[in-house]
Amino acid sequence: MTTTNESAAPSAGAVTGIEYFLDCPTGTVEYFFADNVFHWSDELYRIHGYGRGDVVPTLDLGLSHIEPEERDAVHAFWTKVTTSGGPSSVYSSLRDLNGRKRKILISADLILDGTEPVGVWALVVDLTQSIHADTHRIANEAVAASALSRAVIEQAKGILMGRAGLNATEAFDRISSYSQRTNRKVVVISQGIIDRALQLTHQDRHQPLDQALIDLFRAL
Repeated sequence: MTTTNESAAPSAGAVTGIEYFLDCPTGTVEYFFADNVFHWSDELYRIHGYGRGDVVPTLDLGLSHIEPEERDAVHAFWTKVTTSGGPSSVYSSLRDLNGRKRKILISADLILDGTEPVGVWALVVDLTQSIHADTHRIANEAVAASALSRAVIEQAKGILMGRAGLNATEAFDRISSYSQRTNRKVVVISQGIIDRALQLTHQDRHQPLDQALIDLFRAL
């Protein structure tokens, strides 16, 4: 008897968790007002480039890793949370011990003993890898879109050259001029020319220049 294996491998083209999961190192810090001591998690030490025991965490140490132009904003954020509470977040950049730049998100709130604030707890998320992946994806998509647009424009130029007897410069000038007059993108006009040419496939190609252009640009 044949049974369905629900745990079978994903079908072709399916996106698995391994393919889209990105590790964003996350550390925590606790600061208690009474003892004026910062407690970093092991991961927060690693985000800064240290191991536990290498340094004594302090506000000044943390700020020293923040990019200079952003230190005032991060200090103001920390002051706000310690005095007024949260939850609150700030996006910033830091340089680890090896000089590597990391983009981080700090989210913080008060630690309460009943209703009494006794300290601050913060979560620090290293978004560097996630941002890098998004930037890489967006760049690839932009390059692909640009290549596609160029191909469409070149095809439209070729149609104008073949059906209306224009050279390459004249063909592009015609498309660009029509784009400016109608306030539509060159690639949109070019695609319209391609679509229009397909409609005219069986019509006489040996017609006067003006009529050929009118036919190609009509109803775009």
